Amino acid sequence: MIMSVGLMSVALPLLMAMSSVAAQAQTLKVVASFTVLADVVSNVGGDHVSVSSLVGPNGDPHEFEPSPTDAKKLKAADVTFVSGEGLEGWMDRLISASGYKGKPVVVSEGINTRTMEEDGKTVTDPHVWNSPVNVKVWVANIEKALAAADPADAKAFEANAKAYTEKLDALNAYAHKKLDAIPAAERKILTSHDAFGYLGREYKVEFLSPLGFSTETEASAADVAKLIDQIKAEKIKTYFFENSNDPRLVKQIAKATGAKSGGELYVEALSKKNGPASTYEKMFRYNIDQLAAAMKTSS
Repeated sequence: MIMSVGLMSVALPLLMAMSSVAAQAQTLKVVASFTVLADVVSNVGGDHVSVSSLVGPNGDPHEFEPSPTDAKKLKAADVTFVSGEGLEGWMDRLISASGYKGKPVVVSEGINTRTMEEDGKTVTDPHVWNSPVNVKVWVANIEKALAAADPADAKAFEANAKAYTEKLDALNAYAHKKLDAIPAAERKILTSHDAFGYLGREYKVEFLSPLGFSTETEASAADVAKLIDQIKAEKIKTYFFENSNDPRLVKQIAKATGAKSGGELYVEALSKKNGPASTYEKMFRYNIDQLAAAMKTSS
């Protein structure tokens, strides 16, 4: 009996160590293209994923330049997520450079996208996450991909996805409560580039901007002059700049029109952890609060 207890005292720590290794082995190494997506993946994956974002906080996913460190990170990933719809134009180059053998999961598949004319071409607006209704599609696609990569934890992913979807429904209700009360004629805002189209479509807000969907495009002098005339004609009183973009052009237009600054919005990137938009939930609520306050001031 004494020997049995002794053996048990040796065996238990060994079993616990083996159990710990097994638990760690089940943690998926996940790479997401940018911070907003990384946060949503983290919420669906929970304790069973370790998520890193290629584009960092306050970073522009349009103009991102991957580093050798990013290539190593991607090559080691079990699952990779991108938003798609032309947002990550650099991803194919990074995949080739890294030797990554997987295929990125495009989380925006299934979303009812919007398009616009840009430089004579019809392009798709990639900024789908600025409506939480669209992020619900993200969540379903993320859950499916994680369950395929780690079937043993599928139930956990399902539960996490359900809980997060309920939070997205709450965000949608919050935005409607804040914005529906504002007269339709006052729901007009000037921003740095055309990234709020899905928010505008969902909550009937008109956003004007000097740039198209991508910050890589350049506004012509004629386009800027036309926008200035429109802003004056429609009496748009507030402009916002974006945390991930150069604010100089929108400030120039604001000066020409008399529009006043409403502050900073978080459009394509989360803030750092100590900022006001360190998660998608915080980002969306913050943007809605800023927009609602600006439009109420204008009315």
